[in-house]
Parts: sequence; structure tokens; C-alpha cells
Amino acid sequence: MEAREYAKALGENLRKIRQQKGMSLQDVQGVSRGEWKAAVIGAYERGDRNVTVGRLHELADFYDVPISELLPEAGDATPVHTEQKRRVVLDLDNLEKLPAVDREPIHRFMTAIQLQRGDFNGRVLTIREDDLMSLALMYQTTADELARRLDSWGMLARTA
Repeated sequence: MEAREYAKALGENLRKIRQQKGMSLQDVQGVSRGEWKAAVIGAYERGDRNVTVGRLHELADFYDVPISELLPEAGDATPVHTEQKRRVVLDLDNLEKLPAVDREPIHRFMTAIQLQRGDFNGRVLTIREDDLMSLALMYQTTADELARRLDSWGMLARTA
């Protein structure tokens, strides 16, 4: 992967994490009390400006995510487009097996989606990646980490 492609992929990850945190560029600047300027973060996200390892580590701390969540993987040079976003199928039969503290956010989220869609089959629920990011905010984690948790809890439906 070329340096420019890597910078763009890193920028996409930075933007995705910031958006998962529900923050605008101005929010980052305000919450950081000016330590992170909106224009600088925007330049990092566009891949127009290189970020040092030290500053990347500080940014990971600021967003409260592992630095590995910010770094692109070898094949991640191309930004994800809407039509390429993943869908997650939740196995609702396993919901009751979860401890209440883990079950309640999923249950509230699932109920809201079912009401919105009028979909009450009760066995599985398909959610978009954007829904997964919203649900991850309820667990104060990233979408990828929540997907790993859902898998370990047996909440991901096995499709043929």
C-alpha cells in the first residue's frame, strides 16, 4: 500500500471513530480545549496531513480506543461505501441467555427497530453497520468490538 493510500485509509478510520463517538470536528476541538484543532483533525481524516506516531497515540487516548482501532489493515486502502457496508443478523433466541446488564441495551435497541419496521418475527433481526455503530455507543465501545462481543455471546445468527 502506498503512503498516500495508507494516509487516506487511516483518515477514514479516524473519521469513523470520531463519528462513532458522536462528535463533530468542532466538538473535538472544544472537548480537548483546543489541544486538537478542528482543521488539523480534518486534514488527518482527509489524508492531507501525516500524523506522527506520538500524536496518533494521544488521539487514541483522547477517543478512548486502542490504537489498533485507528490503524488500517493491509487491505483497507479503499474507503467503505454505503453499498459495501456489512449487515449483522442478530439471533434473538439467545437474548434471554445474556446477563441483564448486557441484555438490556440490545433489547431496547431491538424493540425500537422492530417498532419502526413493524417487524416482530422475534427470532432474528438484521441491522445495518450504522445501526451496529449506534448500538456500540450504548455499550461505550466500537462497532468491531461489539461485533466480537455479540459473537462471543452467541448473538450472531449463523447464516447458510
